[in-house]
Amino acid sequence: MNILILGSGGREHALAWAVKQNPKTDRLIVAPGNAGMAQLAECADIDILDGATVVTFCEENAVDFVVIGPEAPLAAGIADATRAAGILTFGPSAAAARLEASKRFTKEVCDSCGAPTAAWARFTDPAPAKAYIRANGAPIVVKADGLAAGKGVVVAMTVPEAEAAIDDILGGAFGDAGAEVVIEEFMDGEEASLFILTDGLNALPIGTAQDHKRVGDGDTGPNTGGMGAYSPAPVLTAAIQQLAMDEIVLPTIKEMARRGTPYSGVLYAGLMIKNGRARLVEYNARFGDPETQVLMLRLGAQVLDLMLATAEHRLEGAQVHWADDHALTVVMAAKGYPGAYAKGSVIGGLDGQPEDSRHMVFHAGTAAHDGQIIANGGRVLNITARADTLVEAQAAAYAMVDAIDWPEGFCRRDIGWRAF
Repeated sequence: MNILILGSGGREHALAWAVKQNPKTDRLIVAPGNAGMAQLAECADIDILDGATVVTFCEENAVDFVVIGPEAPLAAGIADATRAAGILTFGPSAAAARLEASKRFTKEVCDSCGAPTAAWARFTDPAPAKAYIRANGAPIVVKADGLAAGKGVVVAMTVPEAEAAIDDILGGAFGDAGAEVVIEEFMDGEEASLFILTDGLNALPIGTAQDHKRVGDGDTGPNTGGMGAYSPAPVLTAAIQQLAMDEIVLPTIKEMARRGTPYSGVLYAGLMIKNGRARLVEYNARFGDPETQVLMLRLGAQVLDLMLATAEHRLEGAQVHWADDHALTVVMAAKGYPGAYAKGSVIGGLDGQPEDSRHMVFHAGTAAHDGQIIANGGRVLNITARADTLVEAQAAAYAMVDAIDWPEGFCRRDIGWRAF
């Protein structure tokens, strides 16, 4: 098969790494890709937000299967365009991807199907939004309704902090994504992620993970797109996972079908777990980043077969084959992230890194320049290791981190602490 993966981050590098191992893969193309992906696939510099461009590229290159990595092309309807052209595609339609693209839409779906989640309200005007905050008090959660690259959420511990978040979001800090604000009840507990493949009717859980959103050790500092992750998530026991499927995921899938917008692809359920039960924090319409990196290291080549089964509506009876292992990834980011950061610094120490089924450096924001790998984003590298225990996986990942020569980068040193 000729396979095209859309995206340029660590998630897509991990997907490409796993897909490449499957003997069904004859030719692998990533668009636009990055310096790491260029080592295992062809990179194509095309506009992945333009459906006609993607379809034309697929036709010219005899692409058999398209895997859409990031949220933006999903929200832009790329899956609709490729399916309309008769190209087998993994990823939901734009209408179904609203489960991520609009916080309000997700809340309405949850209300319709009775899925447990936080109490909420939506506003477009700062004055009533602030009145609602004062009436409910803090802590409270303020979210930009639209896509904000994982950064449009403020967990406000005080009323003034929440009011400032309202001013930021409705004041244009997140562009169109902040035209509307959703205010939610603060949920305490432990957060974890459940990943489910669905063909619109059947659903198959394919793994759990826990990530670290805050930039600093001990979960301090501002939120980021994620500074590290590990899989499996011990807090998501088999019993809690089944409850989450029965009470949250399956009702959502049925409700999406009832609305005439069946969901096909991977559904990433962010869950808050307390007292043996789960409530929905959010849905993402794609694999998480950096959770994908640990999932792919554990799943390997079978992920292509599972994605094909999803796209071809034959998930019923499909199974995931797990080893009894653990994986952990550490994000190395450019100093200053998630605020302003510099690009172009040279990253050394990559050539000597092990690359096998238990150790991988996935590239997130890198580029090649004059024969060297340079930083080209905020989150730059995902240092990932797999082992029989999480302690061993953590030790292996940090040993790889310590062999990288990049003074302009930093990482958290406590990834995995919740599990320990």
